[in-house]
Amino acid sequence: MPIKCKTECGRNAVLKRPKTSDALCKECFFAAFEAEIHYTIITNKLFTKGEKVAVAASGGKDSTVLAYVLKLLNDRHDYGLQLILLSIDEGITGYRDDSLETVKKNRDDYQIPLKILSYDELYGWTMDRIVGQIGRSNNCTFCGVFRRQALDRGAKQLEVDSIATGHNADDIAETVLMNILRGDTARLRRCTDIRTGGGENTIPRVKPLKYTYEKEIVMYAHFKKLVYFSTECVFAPNAYRGHARAYLKDLERVRPSVIMDIIHSGEQLLFKDTVKKPVRGICERCGFVSSQQPCKACILLEGLNRGLPKLGIGKKSKGDRMRLKQDKELALRERANLVKNDF
Repeated sequence: MPIKCKTECGRNAVLKRPKTSDALCKECFFAAFEAEIHYTIITNKLFTKGEKVAVAASGGKDSTVLAYVLKLLNDRHDYGLQLILLSIDEGITGYRDDSLETVKKNRDDYQIPLKILSYDELYGWTMDRIVGQIGRSNNCTFCGVFRRQALDRGAKQLEVDSIATGHNADDIAETVLMNILRGDTARLRRCTDIRTGGGENTIPRVKPLKYTYEKEIVMYAHFKKLVYFSTECVFAPNAYRGHARAYLKDLERVRPSVIMDIIHSGEQLLFKDTVKKPVRGICERCGFVSSQQPCKACILLEGLNRGLPKLGIGKKSKGDRMRLKQDKELALRERANLVKNDF
């Protein structure tokens, strides 16, 4: 016997919401899903009327649903936003080149302009070349650092007021777990923030999908027949996040509310005043936001250009020793060439 929709609309239910366990028909699920994101945007005052907003678009399910729903809510509730898709091409053959075709399809379907920036034009390196230097270990460090800064660079070029990212509830819960396991109190303080940045010379980032479950994003995209790219990055299987994700899924089987429980726990965490807090400023080299001098992106890029790809991996003292050793070798080589030329 068919199960009726919990809202008593008279239609048969087609799904059970992972977030609430409610049996809903498609129409009522769409309404609830969109209303919750609208509530998140309004209660947290993520946007101001007339703002220009860059939507970080990768072609995946999260960014595709984010772009679709923002466009829908912007029209429905008259947010007055000027939306633009911002995509980063990391230069991963067989992955990013294909996903960018999906982003272009989103651009055409939703009638939102698109800007694509590549690692190659920004840094002179692609992820394929970086992996050729560093190997399959630590490659996600390079990609994550460069991608975050690339979004800032793109946002600055576009002169937007904020960047909307597709981070969902699962992503944030995973990040809380990762930062706890690494003892990273600095990131643990801000990883649950729905808005980050926004100080002097920085463009804020907002997370409209912060309280939206990944499973519901997939279901929404499926029932709406949205076009998105679902292939995993070829370099991702070695990422540390994968272990946190597997652990979270195991916990979710035992306690379905664990995702939201972890987020709320992260929001309520307090630290002693004696805990050292990083001071966010502007990198003296590139001029973008950083909590160290020079920023991590500049150090990693310096290592690649010096032929020392592991320069920015690990402790700062290790990197300093690597620089000193290479500088001594170059000085000795130059001295030897001068002596040779004298004869």
